Amino acid sequence: MLARQLAAAVFLSACCWSSLASADTVDQVSVTQALRVVSEAAKHGASWTGPQSGPAAATGKTIVFVAEDLRNGGIVGVAQGAREAARILGWTVKIVDAGGTAAGRSKALAAALAASPDGVVLGGLDAVENSAALARLSRSGVPIVGWHAGPLPGPIGGTPVAMNVTTDPLEVARVTAMAAVAQSGGRAGVVIFTDSRYRIAMAKADAMAAVVRACKDCAVLEVRDVPLSESDARMPAITLELLQRYGKRWTHALAINDIVFDYAIPALTKAGLPSDGLSLLSAGDGSAPAFLRIQAKTFQTGTVAEPLNQQGWQALDELNRLMAREPVSGFAAPVHLVTAENIAFDGGQTLRYDPDNGYRTIYKRIWRR
Repeated sequence: MLARQLAAAVFLSACCWSSLASADTVDQVSVTQALRVVSEAAKHGASWTGPQSGPAAATGKTIVFVAEDLRNGGIVGVAQGAREAARILGWTVKIVDAGGTAAGRSKALAAALAASPDGVVLGGLDAVENSAALARLSRSGVPIVGWHAGPLPGPIGGTPVAMNVTTDPLEVARVTAMAAVAQSGGRAGVVIFTDSRYRIAMAKADAMAAVVRACKDCAVLEVRDVPLSESDARMPAITLELLQRYGKRWTHALAINDIVFDYAIPALTKAGLPSDGLSLLSAGDGSAPAFLRIQAKTFQTGTVAEPLNQQGWQALDELNRLMAREPVSGFAAPVHLVTAENIAFDGGQTLRYDPDNGYRTIYKRIWRR
């Protein structure tokens, strides 16, 4: 099952290329192409492209937000957005932390079932891996919405998750890798960090690798599997090992989440590397530490940030639609690359990507609040 899903993700990476590079193909990536893609993704002040209508707010609902790991800043950001939206809806949101472990997931999902909620949001849990527990929730009549619960936006096949809220992770990954190609003038030496426990992480890693390999004079030095929940323990030693192995050939590090870099940078500093000696680019999710590093121009040069607070609002809007027995909106936010040049816009002053597109006003109007 997993192999087929990853193969499908790689196929989608190729067939969806036109959305990023017009008529260009994935067969070869030029610096000119990369600069064009990066410039488009880095624009700020984009207008709202999500839903404009929907059902009025249901009243008095209780939602359980099942978090894969609250050490992950992306999950925390979505949970905060959901709580903000819940205050407008008049709902209650209870947060359960799975702690990034299999035992924790089992316990958290059991707690969600026991709470008899009106709806569930999965924050980062893989829906397919947890399909049995989700089926029990679904049989109880509980609508389920995910955030990063699968590799693509929309319903997750084979599970009761009616909507997976996310930007297109393949576009996120391609933009991240294109930034490395553009920055290096087409000569990037790349190490990619992923987490094989999650299909979305593997899909991102595959898509990033495909872009780098399509750049004639770029090289994928290594794809390193590091569980996100073990980043603090493993990244310092791994970073030093990679520096010793590749030396100056290692010009760019690409990761599927900013948290990997939280624990790599102390090792880079300890090794005496200057702050511009290695460029760190993340294919999600736009954490506060990542924004600080980008502002300070300390190693990290970009993050393809998710609009986390907006996605928390969207998750509750999707649940409201399901409670009204209406279809989900299917909205996927556009990809946005945060850099030192645009970080002052769209919420960057508060160390997050919060699009200045009026989404709060629009959702309030949809909900009649």
